[in-house]
Amino acid sequence: MSVHPRPRLAVSSCLLGAPVRYNGGHSRDRFLTDRLSRHVDWVPVCPEMEIGLGAPRATLHLLTAGRIVTQDRTADHTEAMMGLARDRIPGLTGLDGYVLKSRSPSCGLGGLPRYASGRPGERTDGQPVDRGGRGVWAGAVRDAYPLLPAEEDGRLRDPVLREHFVERVFAQARLRELFDGEWRPGDLVAFHSRHKLQILAHHPAAYRETGRIVARAGTRDRDDLEADYRRAFGEGLAVRARRGRHTNALMHVLGPLSDRLDQARRHDIVAAIESYRRGETPLSVPVALLRHHAEGEHHDYLAEQTYLDPYPADLMLRHHL
Repeated sequence: MSVHPRPRLAVSSCLLGAPVRYNGGHSRDRFLTDRLSRHVDWVPVCPEMEIGLGAPRATLHLLTAGRIVTQDRTADHTEAMMGLARDRIPGLTGLDGYVLKSRSPSCGLGGLPRYASGRPGERTDGQPVDRGGRGVWAGAVRDAYPLLPAEEDGRLRDPVLREHFVERVFAQARLRELFDGEWRPGDLVAFHSRHKLQILAHHPAAYRETGRIVARAGTRDRDDLEADYRRAFGEGLAVRARRGRHTNALMHVLGPLSDRLDQARRHDIVAAIESYRRGETPLSVPVALLRHHAEGEHHDYLAEQTYLDPYPADLMLRHHL
C-alpha cells in the first residue's frame, strides 16, 4: 500500500461545522468532514469573524467598485478585510490547497452578485448589476497564490471537479515535501519520473516542458530550477484531464507492460481501456488492472507511477462515469 502525504488545506471554517455564518449557523460539508478529514490537516479561516463581525451579523454585499458593505450600506468593511489579507495571507505558507465557501461575499471564488456603487448608468432598484463578483478575501488569496489549488464547496459536489481538486492537492503535497527537504537534482529527477504519466494525462505540453526543465537539473541554479518546476508542474495539473488524455495515459502504461503479459491479459486491459474511452466504465477499472499487473510483473517504473495511485484509495474518486 502506498504511503501518501498529508496535505495541509486551508478551509472556510463554516464548512467544518463552525457556527460562524452570517445567520449564526454553519455549512458543514460531509465529504470534507467525514472522508477527506482522515487524510488532511485543516487550517480553518473565517475572514468575517477575524475582522470582528461576529455571528450572527448583517448580510454583506459586493459592490461593482470592489467594496464589501452591509446590505443597508451603513458599514463598509473593505479596508478591514484588505488589512486582514495583508497581515494574514503571508502566514498561510506551506498550503497544498484551499476549500472556500461558495456564494460568500468574502470567500466565493466567482459568480457572485455585485450591486451598484452609484456609478452613472447603474441600476438603482436594489437588484444585482451582474454576477461577475469574486469574494474580497478569495481574490486576495488567489492574487497571492495563483497556483494554489482552490475550489468552492458547491463545485466539489461534482465528482469530476472533486477528483481533480483532490488529485492536485496530493500532488502539491508531494511537491512540497520534496522542496522542503534537502533535495538534490537527482531527487527532482526521481520525483519527475514518478509523475510523468500523471502530468501527461493533464497537459502534454506541460509534460514536455517539465521534462526539459528536469533535463537541466544538474546545471542550473537551484532556486531557479525549483521555481520553474513548481510553475510548470502546477500549471500542468491545473488543466483537468479529459477522457481522451486519460486514454492516452493508460495506453502509455500498457505499452512497456505489454511484452510481459500473455494475450488474454493484454486483451482484458485493452478492452477495459476501450470501455472507459466509450464512457461505459469508470476510470478506476483500467487503472486497477494496470496497477495490478505492473505490481505483479515487478515493473517498478510503472508500479511507482503516481497516475495509478494519486491519493488514498478509500476516497473512491475515480468510480464515476
